[in-house]
Amino acid sequence: MDKFVIKGGNLLKGVVEISGSKNAALPILSSTLLTNEKCVIKGVPYLRDVETLCLILKELGVKIERKSNGDIETQVIDERNSIARYELVKTMRASVCVLGPLISKRKYAKVSLPGGCVIGVRPIDLHEKGLRLLGAQIDYEHGYLIANTKGLVGCEMYLGGTFGSTVTGTANVLMAACLAKGRTVIENAACEPEVQDLVIFLTKMGAKIKGIGTHRLEIEGVKSLKCATHKIIPDRIEAGTFIAAGALSGKGITIKNCRLDHLSAVIDNYNQMGVTIEKTSATTCRVKHARVLKPLDITTLSYPGFPTDMQAQTMVLLTLADGISIVTERIYPDRFTHVAELNRMGARIRKEGSTAVIEGRSQLWGAPVMASDLRASAALVLAGLVASGTTEVQRVYHIDRGYEKIEEKLNSLGADINRLSDKVAMPIRLSASPTTTKESMMRHTTRHLPRQ
Repeated sequence: MDKFVIKGGNLLKGVVEISGSKNAALPILSSTLLTNEKCVIKGVPYLRDVETLCLILKELGVKIERKSNGDIETQVIDERNSIARYELVKTMRASVCVLGPLISKRKYAKVSLPGGCVIGVRPIDLHEKGLRLLGAQIDYEHGYLIANTKGLVGCEMYLGGTFGSTVTGTANVLMAACLAKGRTVIENAACEPEVQDLVIFLTKMGAKIKGIGTHRLEIEGVKSLKCATHKIIPDRIEAGTFIAAGALSGKGITIKNCRLDHLSAVIDNYNQMGVTIEKTSATTCRVKHARVLKPLDITTLSYPGFPTDMQAQTMVLLTLADGISIVTERIYPDRFTHVAELNRMGARIRKEGSTAVIEGRSQLWGAPVMASDLRASAALVLAGLVASGTTEVQRVYHIDRGYEKIEEKLNSLGADINRLSDKVAMPIRLSASPTTTKESMMRHTTRHLPRQ
């Protein structure tokens, strides 16, 4: 099992390029189930979650070819299997996104329930609600959701839950509605950039959708969808993570392929902390750290509010701020598994229900810590960059799910991160060619990445 060994204290300087968005790529790849024609998805990141979804799609009869430039070509060649197995679905919750396309196109779907998650309960009740309203009959059996329909029919629905709109639920119902008969209206739809990117791709395929970027989506069903080519938007959470890295330990880093308009809440809060974020072009910015970080009160909210996926990384900054900060989690109230690990590194954080109170201090120190989820992993890496001494982050397979070559990118900026492995794990492959799967990126071997 891989770990990162991080020697802290190096200032970061240089240029880094952000990869395509994982959270946009997954539903867009799933939506290619809606057509039998070839689709080309550009800028897809090399991540475990993407490779897992590709394996699921292959089992569902999709021919997938990963090009050396990162593009993925898909084409449905066999529609006989509509079962997404537990063995694959359990490793990634977003794989439930195949449910909507399967029930819409093939009239049947059997998808394993994704199970629990360390950041809290994440039910798919809103997915089920929306699909039932469209006319799907849904049952549960031995851990699987089984959906049947003679044909989906559009309707008006409110798709809100206890913690607001649902991103993957909106994506699932949206994809299903594209081939439903008549008009569908989704009120309280999620309007995150990743949902907007899905709408753009579906529109290229011939779907008729109004309301992009709003909480009201109107879909007029069509009989079929066609081929399309699309480039994935930049990953706003990866961009936010590197902004946090620059804010913590930056002489001045330049971030390319970055959409600041997708990070307005993050930019606003970081400016309040004293961080300088300068937009140098439509897709490039420069980040300079503040000599003294100011404390903040932050509440995570649905887009365009402060993203829950930036909560853990921002908490690292607040552990070094000059004063007391408060972070309230409104999306996943239990998303504080990183708190205990940051406290092991010298932070002073007290959790009270869905709120964390952070007493800022001037320094963190290195320690062995355990990653528990994707964003917590990123937070511990950031903490290790500024901690005195050496930090060991265990279970970095979490970070491999959502960050493409994060240690290589940070080392290119001047960090000192060494990936160590106790044993060699077999990579997930789409083909036998290392040049088309970037096998070297997925291979887990002991290596030291020199500074550049």
